[in-house]
Amino acid sequence: MAMAPPIKVFLGSFAFAVFWVLAVFPAVPFMPIGRTAGSLLGAMLMVLFQVITPDEAYASIDLPILGLLFGTMVVSVYLERADMFKYLGKLLAWKSQGSKDLLCRICLISAVSSAFFTNDTSCVVLTEFVLKIARQQNLPPHPFLLALASSANIGSSATPIGNPQNLVIAVQSKIPFGEFLFGIVMAMLVGVFVNALILLCMFWKVLSVQKDEEEPPVEVSPQEDVNSHRFSPATMSHLSSQNSHELGASLDAMSHPPGVNGTLDNLTLRNRITLSDEIHTSKDITGTDNGNGIGNGDSCLGLEEKDEKSAKWKIMLWKTGVYVITIGMLVSFLVGLNMSWTAITAALALVVVDFKDARPCLEKVSYSLLVFFCGMFVTVDGFNRTGIPSAMWDLMEPYAQIDHISGVAILAVVIVVLSNLASNVPTVLLLGARVAAAAASISPEKEKKAWLILAWVSTVAGNLSLLGSAANLIVCEQARRAQNFGYNLTFWAHLKFGVPSTIIVTAIGLTLIRA
Repeated sequence: MAMAPPIKVFLGSFAFAVFWVLAVFPAVPFMPIGRTAGSLLGAMLMVLFQVITPDEAYASIDLPILGLLFGTMVVSVYLERADMFKYLGKLLAWKSQGSKDLLCRICLISAVSSAFFTNDTSCVVLTEFVLKIARQQNLPPHPFLLALASSANIGSSATPIGNPQNLVIAVQSKIPFGEFLFGIVMAMLVGVFVNALILLCMFWKVLSVQKDEEEPPVEVSPQEDVNSHRFSPATMSHLSSQNSHELGASLDAMSHPPGVNGTLDNLTLRNRITLSDEIHTSKDITGTDNGNGIGNGDSCLGLEEKDEKSAKWKIMLWKTGVYVITIGMLVSFLVGLNMSWTAITAALALVVVDFKDARPCLEKVSYSLLVFFCGMFVTVDGFNRTGIPSAMWDLMEPYAQIDHISGVAILAVVIVVLSNLASNVPTVLLLGARVAAAAASISPEKEKKAWLILAWVSTVAGNLSLLGSAANLIVCEQARRAQNFGYNLTFWAHLKFGVPSTIIVTAIGLTLIRA
């Protein structure tokens, strides 16, 4: 693409710079409006400066990507309601063999859950579990939080639904879900293993010392264990207002630990005692055994027990339906059905199976993220029309051919740097088509490999610094705000681990990607 007129280049660059500053630094003092508003501002400036026409702006918004993103977010909301992430949290501590075993479990569970339920969602719901388990076992939270965030990024690289940039790549490249998965899965698995080794090497002494000081585990009943993980700050913020009374009662139950059978059993027992006292009192006063009264009381208790069992069965059937629909969605992805409409269909199927007003669940969808994407599509398309990205790529293209090891290395360095400067999704939008076109001139297999390299490197690049990915920031903020288990993960503490991990994992993964 030829360079646009100088005035258009200048105004387009200015609009993109505004978007970039507000996307990377959403709370800048001179305009603290946030990423979403900054994205819309950049798009508006592109149209206002006539870098792009209104019709071209609307056409640049990729609806399949928005549909896929919306559908996967709705599915994640229902999976959270079905306690899927609670079960993953419990799996972290199940028969744990110590601090090193726990760290490896966090790496594996975080990676696998992120591959199929997005890295941001996994980090939101698992951070509190990780903090709680670390504090209960008298372990430093630092290495486990790093394991959670870094493994979530690495794991999310394996599928088109693992993170936003992969969604963009999958839709633009039209690579089927199965081919995308099998092309990167080996790099992902080895990357998670190497990342865990790096963590163990860096924190071996710390973990060993803490293990010696570990207190004896306290025996808890299964019901108490479930309650201790049910209402964490990570999930409490997503509860609807209609559950507020239930939340208050549950928190009261947590502050006064139940007995062996839990709070509900104690309440039922008190009801039975009260009823029994009334029956005996009536019998003492009248001197007769009121058979009808006792029969009515027993029948009431029987009805309560039947209702309770019926409610449990309904919940179990509903959870089973949620899991079956989710598995069906993943299978549909694997057989090559349209990913956007498959995700939307699965989301609506969950709404119908729930058989109640879907507004509380739909309110949990991050619509600000969808709006951010819309503004970003327009802004990046306008910047592309200035001709600057094409001119820069023309200079770099001869040195970044993926049929040579040196070319792959140079391309990887460029992607890592841009992903940390401009964020990974804009990097994919700016480089994707150009990298793929250059590789397509070599062979169709190289074009597919170029897309997979872009997915792998742009995702793992998020581990370089705390600001490299949203997953890192989510873990940092969730840990800082956690009630009773708060921990501050600093920028420099993350950077000391992030730099070697990103370089080593990226390099090893590049040798394992298959087209």
